[in-house]
Amino acid sequence: MSDLRSHVTAHVLDAARGIPAQTLSITLSDSDGNALAQSVTDDQGRVSSLGPTELPSGTYRLTFATGAYFAAQHTECFHPEVLVTFEITAPDQHYHIPLLLSPFAFTTYRGS
Repeated sequence: MSDLRSHVTAHVLDAARGIPAQTLSITLSDSDGNALAQSVTDDQGRVSSLGPTELPSGTYRLTFATGAYFAAQHTECFHPEVLVTFEITAPDQHYHIPLLLSPFAFTTYRGS
């Protein structure tokens, strides 16, 4: 894993508009809800610096601030935030979490 890339990264695409979701806030938390890091997507909808370069095995959460993102576009949305809970079982592996987003739906998966 590169020293410049965090253990967990994310990528958000605005599927309704067909473009990367820029300036969308993402928070990484532990299983107790303690915030470990916060970042904002870049021009390509990516966050490559989201917390430490290493995390121990355990359960973590990414909270995507989708309500604020759509409000900035004057667009109504159904999900004011998207919470993705995931488990790190192999601390030596990188965890990438993409989010495909629209005002009334979303999907996510473990990326590479």
